[in-house]
Amino acid sequence: MPNDVKAAVSALALIVAAVLAYWSGSPIRPEFSTYVMVTAVFMIGAMLDFPGGGSKEKRQELMARRR
Repeated sequence: MPNDVKAAVSALALIVAAVLAYWSGSPIRPEFSTYVMVTAVFMIGAMLDFPGGGSKEKRQELMARRR
């Protein structure tokens, strides 16, 4: 996934999590606001940490190098 798309998805996820966590009319109970924010940060970190699927040729090349 391109870096600009990752940045946009990350920003959108943080905004949605913050709105759900701290908006008074949110369907989420107020005592769970910390969990919502931690989960959002964890999901963003996982997206940035793990690479995308890539092409079939690249996967085959990586598998050939490991052997």
